[in-house]
Amino acid sequence: MLSRFTAVLIATLLTAGVAHADFSANLGFASDYYYRGIFQADSSASGGLDYEQGGFYAGTWAADVKDGLEVDGYFGYGADVGDFAYSVGYTGYFYTGDFDDTYQEINLGGSFGLLSLDLAIGEYENFTGPTQDYTYYALTVEKDGFYGKYAGFSQDFEGDYVELGYGTTVGEVELGVTLLFNDKNLSGDGQSDEALIFTIGKSFDLN
Repeated sequence: MLSRFTAVLIATLLTAGVAHADFSANLGFASDYYYRGIFQADSSASGGLDYEQGGFYAGTWAADVKDGLEVDGYFGYGADVGDFAYSVGYTGYFYTGDFDDTYQEINLGGSFGLLSLDLAIGEYENFTGPTQDYTYYALTVEKDGFYGKYAGFSQDFEGDYVELGYGTTVGEVELGVTLLFNDKNLSGDGQSDEALIFTIGKSFDLN
């Protein structure tokens, strides 16, 4: 459950400057749902709501993981300084069923030209076991819809993966294809794994 501080900050973001805010929604479907190189579900529908105003953002997103829903909440701030872009925020991952336990993390991001670097410093509640700490890192190169990503985990989680993909918009529909390779620490079966993933999505302006 979100902390009192988190709930108050989200409420503040959502009520400040509403007249100048951008509200949007999204719906999507993935042939396989992988997140950060880790398999979540065979095919998954998803949807979300987002708010942006003056560099501040907040939103929620949910996906079908078969044993209930994954429900995420996030907020933060991003800005550009010349050709450099940066962001800092918070994300919480919550589950309606027994699929997984709660994750909460601080997100840091920066990009320059074709390159972007993302870091997440988080804590996993781990059901009745000891709380686990993790750091997630991702380096991405992107140009004209094509991208390559190397990413992984350190601390109490370990493992890395590579993604190669392409995304485009046809009409107002967003289409994507991703080829993913993860190592044995992320595959769940003790062996390295690979997947070909197709995605389709649509965004809606709610203003």
